[in-house]
Amino acid sequence: QVQLVESGGGLVQAGGSLRLSCEASGIIVSVNTMGWYRQVPGNKRELVASITSDDTTNYPDSVKGRFTISRDNAKNTVYLQMNSLKPEDTAVYYCNAELYLGGLRSYSYWGQGTQVTVSS
Repeated sequence: QVQLVESGGGLVQAGGSLRLSCEASGIIVSVNTMGWYRQVPGNKRELVASITSDDTTNYPDSVKGRFTISRDNAKNTVYLQMNSLKPEDTAVYYCNAELYLGGLRSYSYWGQGTQVTVSS
């Protein structure tokens, strides 16, 4: 069974840091683009950071310079280092990965979500 398991969320004061991890497990041939999204109740899920299989990264302006995404291909794991956190970063953070399991195409998988709360 293929799944993404996240860890590392929690409560932090404004200006603090957190590191999220997400491991893809199961019978996986290869992992393509991996990313982190976040969602606040009542809002759409938004991209926080993405990283391709050749380590090309993408960030929205809201987190650029504060968040860093990285991956360990040997562990099928993606990380999100979040620094200088702001109260507006409070959300449920979801991991996403495009996984190739064999066959004709890759499929998009989501983690269960981890809560990040930044207090002012």
